[in-house]
Formats: sequence, C-alpha cells, structure tokens
Amino acid sequence: QVQLVESGGGLVQAGGSLRLSCVASGSIFSVNVMGWYRQAPGKQRELVATITSGGRTNYADFVKGRFTISRDNAKNTVFLQMNSLKPEDTAVYYCRLTVVTVNYWGQGTQVTVSS
Repeated sequence: QVQLVESGGGLVQAGGSLRLSCVASGSIFSVNVMGWYRQAPGKQRELVATITSGGRTNYADFVKGRFTISRDNAKNTVFLQMNSLKPEDTAVYYCRLTVVTVNYWGQGTQVTVSS
C-alpha cells in the first residue's frame, strides 16, 4: 500500500516563504508523477504543480515565478518551495502520486498566509 505524508505547512505573513515536503512510502513504481494540489474553503481542489520522475515540471499560471517543485527520486520525496506568498494562497495543500492511471493522495497540510 502506498502512503503519502506531507509536512511543512503553517502560518506565514504575506511575502513570506514556506517549503512543503511529501514522502511517499510503499510499493512505488519508479516511473510516476508527483504533484501538489490545493483546496481553499468553498472551492474545488486545483492543480498547483507537478513533476515527472524524469524531472519535467508543470505549473498553474497563478504560481509561476513564485513556486518551485522539485523531487528526490532516491527518497521518493517531492518538495514545493513557495515564495512571495499571498493571502489567496491560503489553502490545504495535498500531495498526489500518480502511477499510470492510479492516484494516491496525502492527508494534506494547511498553509495560511496572513495579510
């Protein structure tokens, strides 16, 4: 069974930075996509960024230039460096691992940005 555990969320002032981490454990096929999604109160969950096991990245327009996704394949870990945070970035951030057509989700970590 695959498990994802996120960490690094918290409360930060606008303009500040946070770094999220997500560690995947279990039986994980080496070719996969890891990503970060977020869900604000009353809104649908949305894509933030993804990265393939080969290092190809994809970002939502609203985080381009501010957030950077990276991964350590040897440790099955994905990171999200978030800079220049805005109050509208406040949400629960979820890690997702995709292997072929199967998605695994973490429990989420709260990010709150105060103005």
